[in-house]
Amino acid sequence: MSDRSFIATWMFAWLLGFLGVDRFYLGKIGTGILKLLTVGGFGVWWLIDLILTLAGVQRDKEGRLLPDFQEHKMIAWIITAAGFGLWLFTAAISRVMAYIPDVWPMMPWWQLQ
Repeated sequence: MSDRSFIATWMFAWLLGFLGVDRFYLGKIGTGILKLLTVGGFGVWWLIDLILTLAGVQRDKEGRLLPDFQEHKMIAWIITAAGFGLWLFTAAISRVMAYIPDVWPMMPWWQLQ
């Protein structure tokens, strides 16, 4: 088993994966630099690494699995799903509000622009 933490890898992959921080943490410097330069592989690599981490198949530089996956996998899945759900909800609300601009009255100082 690896000396790296599943929780740290998951948080790095989820929040800073587009910068390659999860790869750097696992000791994969070369792919970390590539991920950093491509902004997470234009989002695709970021998502793949997040799924690999949540599935428990992400490995460190020496090919060892992360040790605390089994005890923390459920909470990681729940928090990740809630984050994506919140993102979808806020994206939908902002789309609706773009087409209905007069739902709430504007502040007087904002209307002058």
